[in-house]
Amino acid sequence: MGTDSGEGHPADGEGPAHVVRLSPFRIDRFTVTNDRFAEFVAATGFTTEAEHYGWSYVFAGLLADRHPVARSVRAPWWRQVHGATWRSPEGPGSTVLDRGDHPVTQVSWRDARAFCRWAGARLPTEAEWEYAARGGLVGRRYPWGDLREPGGAHRMNIWQGEFPDGDLGLDGWVGTAPVDTYEPNGFGLSNMTGNVWEWCADWFNPTAYATSRIDDPTGPRSGSHRVLRGGSYLSHESHCDRYRVAARGANTQDGSAGDIGFRCVYPG
Repeated sequence: MGTDSGEGHPADGEGPAHVVRLSPFRIDRFTVTNDRFAEFVAATGFTTEAEHYGWSYVFAGLLADRHPVARSVRAPWWRQVHGATWRSPEGPGSTVLDRGDHPVTQVSWRDARAFCRWAGARLPTEAEWEYAARGGLVGRRYPWGDLREPGGAHRMNIWQGEFPDGDLGLDGWVGTAPVDTYEPNGFGLSNMTGNVWEWCADWFNPTAYATSRIDDPTGPRSGSHRVLRGGSYLSHESHCDRYRVAARGANTQDGSAGDIGFRCVYPG
């Protein structure tokens, strides 16, 4: 687990590379889709945190030209959009009715945990996520090997072109893609990198690996942010190459955005 390559951002704490032993577990082939999340909401009446707060983060490049000017937050390309929820990921006027097989977004860590409990599942630990993402390969950069686009073929949904001024969509998609778009890894898991960030159970700490236990590590006991893994359709080498399997991200557990989703883990 982890890497000593020095490729990543020092503050992310991608190293040191270390041995981990995991108990058997099962993990979903795909991230949770809009259709699946809709089933959960219909069955439970659940209200997400974005719905409770009344707004969420939307990438500026996905907002319609007619959309009212929204306040820049976090970074120049993020906008605080009132009415942005999992049902309307880009705010009022947007819909997921034609994106049922796309990953659900605008869900917080707490929202994801609530879904998992309903489904008889849980969020993966960071160690489980990385093991699953590697697909049986050891020490490789991506779920399929070391080349990002082997033979010129796109294997994940990330940003092409100059960020953030225009995604060329050379991988076939601008914004999210269906959860089964690309060839799965060696474990049969799709889109483990790119498309949407995926919530993990662990608290985030950049020094966690130095003190991590070998058997079934679960991360620090407390923190301010939860771990995110895999990168998203907004990841680009110029500002965020966290689409590598060893790369780490984080967000507050009540945070949501148009490029964050999750998948579930079940007892082995």
